[in-house]
Amino acid sequence: MSSPSNVKDSPITSRHELVEFHASGSRPPEQWKIGTEHEKFGFRLDDLRPPTYEGPQGIEAMLRGLTRFGWQPVEEHGKVIALLRDGGSITLEPAGQFELSGAMLDNIHQTCCETTAHLKEVKTVAEEIGLGFLGMGFQPKWKREDMPWMPKGRYQIMRDYMPKVGNLGLDMMTRTCTVQVNLDFSSEADMVKKFRVSLALQPIATALFADSPFTEGKPNGYLSYRSHIWTDTDPDRTGMLDFVFEDGFGFERYVDYLLDVPMYFTYRGGEYIDCAGLSFKDFMAGKLPVLPGALPTMKDWADHMTTAFPEVRLKKYLEMRGADGGPWNRLCALPAFWVGLLYDDEALDAAWDLVKDFTMVERNALRDGVPKHALKLPFRNGTVRDLALEALKIAGQGLSRRARLNKTGATEAVFLEPLIEFALANETPAERKLALFHGEWNGSVDPVFREFAY
Repeated sequence: MSSPSNVKDSPITSRHELVEFHASGSRPPEQWKIGTEHEKFGFRLDDLRPPTYEGPQGIEAMLRGLTRFGWQPVEEHGKVIALLRDGGSITLEPAGQFELSGAMLDNIHQTCCETTAHLKEVKTVAEEIGLGFLGMGFQPKWKREDMPWMPKGRYQIMRDYMPKVGNLGLDMMTRTCTVQVNLDFSSEADMVKKFRVSLALQPIATALFADSPFTEGKPNGYLSYRSHIWTDTDPDRTGMLDFVFEDGFGFERYVDYLLDVPMYFTYRGGEYIDCAGLSFKDFMAGKLPVLPGALPTMKDWADHMTTAFPEVRLKKYLEMRGADGGPWNRLCALPAFWVGLLYDDEALDAAWDLVKDFTMVERNALRDGVPKHALKLPFRNGTVRDLALEALKIAGQGLSRRARLNKTGATEAVFLEPLIEFALANETPAERKLALFHGEWNGSVDPVFREFAY
């Protein structure tokens, strides 16, 4: 989730400006970048509890400790809530999940160097104050009421609103972590093709990255419980966006979708103003009840965009949002998967051929079934594993043709290796943790904090 937007604070005078905002993200292929984001759970080494914001073992101490590496603090009401450096940021999810929003980089070798440097910095500070960090999709041990809340105004508004529209929204806020990648497009037509391919294949990424099988110390019956949570969070702002596959889809249709998403807030004078459930269309007409006569700015629109949570999200780029958080090598594998599929024309065509005849019913069945069954979910005459293997093959070929080499001459395809291994074994990270839980961990999730911490 984002901090207040840094988009130019200019008034919106027409719907056309909103369409142009998204369209302005188009850029030629030689300028395409890769932006990777990942979240992780903090825990105290002595009792495994999530750290509060305050205190010597708190999230604030983590943030301030990281400033030694050149990170610049961002404050809200005198409390550090984010850090900025070199085009990247560190922000806080509602319960203190640490998120790195990486810089927009040229290749995945750079992404992996960025991720490695970040995790090394985090580990350095965390060990000094008795903390550890874990990459998984869902908090494996602690209850919702055990999770702390960070002092960010937008989260209080969402906290109050979530229970009105779904049963699991507060769990989404406090007990989930993800990894996502943000990718460019060259034109409206290119955006549409990439949106359709990535939306149809998002359940395959969910299956390959499934790593959230525990709730409150016990198996929860899912392999990606994080993904399941989105099905009962808020139907107005989640889902597979079936309209993306309809004739005529483009920037205008996506803007219309966002205009129909209820607001959470607006940001004025350093304060978040509660607009939960209100209409951005009314805002544009100067009829927002909490700010009568006021008109929105492009900052308001940029903030509003971040409050829609579909499986793929459009800003000035496309965000792939289907994967559970995980360890270092999977943080590099997700951008490799999507870059391989979407940044090579031949791979994009092959990926489209793979999914273009999926029906709406099939796309939604994949999305709804993968959280529980992952790679073993039946599909047509096979399983999701078959789709995963084909998608990985296409991605690998796309990365090889991109020919972005590291110092040893390896292409970015090397980062797909963990995913290929999962698909060949037909076994997700979640299933491997379940085997440990029922075996050498003797029915306890506590060892996950030791064996899988960064």
